[in-house]
Amino acid sequence: MKKLLLLFLIGCFSQSVLGQQKSSHKKLDAMIVKGMKDWKIPGMATIVVKDGEVVFQKSYGVKNLETNESVDENTLFNMGSTSKAVVAIAMGMLVDDGKLAWDDKVTDYVPYFKLSDSYTTAEARVKDLLTHNLGIGNADALWILDSVTTKETIERFQFAKKTYPLRGGFTYQNIMYAVAGEVIAAASGQPWDEFVQERIFDPLEMTRTQAIAANIFKTGNYVTPYLNDYEDGMVEVDYGFSDQIGPAGMICSTAHDISNYLTFLVNDGVYKSDTLVQPKTFKKLFEPHSFLGTTGIYPTNALTKPNWNTYGLGWFQQDYKGHKLDFHTGSLFGLVAIAGIMHDKNTAVYVFANLDHAELRHAILYKALDLYAFDDDSHDWHTEVFNLYEGFKEKRIENFKRDKDERVKNTQPSLPLAEYEGTYTNNMLGNAQVTMLKGQLQMNFNDFITYSLEHWHYDTFITNKDSRFYEKSKVNFDINEAGKISQFHIMGEKFTKEK
Repeated sequence: MKKLLLLFLIGCFSQSVLGQQKSSHKKLDAMIVKGMKDWKIPGMATIVVKDGEVVFQKSYGVKNLETNESVDENTLFNMGSTSKAVVAIAMGMLVDDGKLAWDDKVTDYVPYFKLSDSYTTAEARVKDLLTHNLGIGNADALWILDSVTTKETIERFQFAKKTYPLRGGFTYQNIMYAVAGEVIAAASGQPWDEFVQERIFDPLEMTRTQAIAANIFKTGNYVTPYLNDYEDGMVEVDYGFSDQIGPAGMICSTAHDISNYLTFLVNDGVYKSDTLVQPKTFKKLFEPHSFLGTTGIYPTNALTKPNWNTYGLGWFQQDYKGHKLDFHTGSLFGLVAIAGIMHDKNTAVYVFANLDHAELRHAILYKALDLYAFDDDSHDWHTEVFNLYEGFKEKRIENFKRDKDERVKNTQPSLPLAEYEGTYTNNMLGNAQVTMLKGQLQMNFNDFITYSLEHWHYDTFITNKDSRFYEKSKVNFDINEAGKISQFHIMGEKFTKEK
């Protein structure tokens, strides 16, 4: 009799859990459908894992607005900077193998690693590559304006300036993850992409996941990146895969594969009874290593109001409803993602989209956590996040209009346009060739990207919208005492004219 009663109670509990999950599924699905319409997102995928089980996995919309092909569970999206956590896991596996230690010096594995500060170069440790606090300024222009080898990218990084003492601040730094990839190669004897394929993707049955982003074109079934421009509306942007810094954010994956990855994370490094990462190492990945203060870097902090913000090894961290949340976004040329895991609630969430900065991803993360970790449906996350970012959009439009109004009309360049032609150099960013084409200046960076320049005012010009970011940049030319062009400034960097 007692056994029958126990079975009855278990059955009732199971039915209750299933009913709750079904209700949560409908609520999350409804918010995503509405959110996609309001944000005008072409395609998405959302995955939620709870207590080691996939409780929500659904694909939405289309891969391409012209072909109208539907997104499915095997469609490849870009993971962006959520790739960083995968690289940190790979590092941890090498620690478990005894092939490296977190506090080993970087130069022991990458002899050509050199920074603008000799002390930081000598004292930089493997762990520091993953925590964004080495004290060197951001140098993303390295891969935005050029496409050279990983080794040459790292060698050029030595010209990035020191901005604060070692481990004395926080500057988000993609290049250091490229260095981490080289450390993985040196310690394992394999290129970083082969190592993560063998040690992570294969064991997790992530059969379509690509560590080299450019491989998606031969693999097939992948999304097209889009951007909703404030002037031109929805536009298709170029793929901007920069595999020379692949470990920083170039891994591409699918909803199906990510569901296995999240299961592994929720199970603390174990997948189908196979321990891929030792408990001590897995715990280390999610410990705070850098401190960002109460404001953090994400605008959604204004809504979630965390008491603290830190960074682990490939994860941002903050408190949410009294619990620690590890999360990270990924944003790359019209393709975005977000990953989040709340370990003490055994809940993980992942979102893909093929629209530049589709911040519905934040709303989905917090809504899914509310529903599946806290059984709470009281918050209208879509409306709050949408209104927050609509406010930012309005400010950008205001700034754009103000900039146009402040343009000084009826001015001319100081010199004939032919005087602006020539070769300009930057130690870190390479060469820029300025030439005339049909009466208009053209600026070619490293035979990688070319801009047309329109005169703005005085000796300031403005580029056309590039095909990846779809943004214009100001170019300011300087004239020396001899009345000749000496240099120009773009994206906060200076290029000097060769004599």
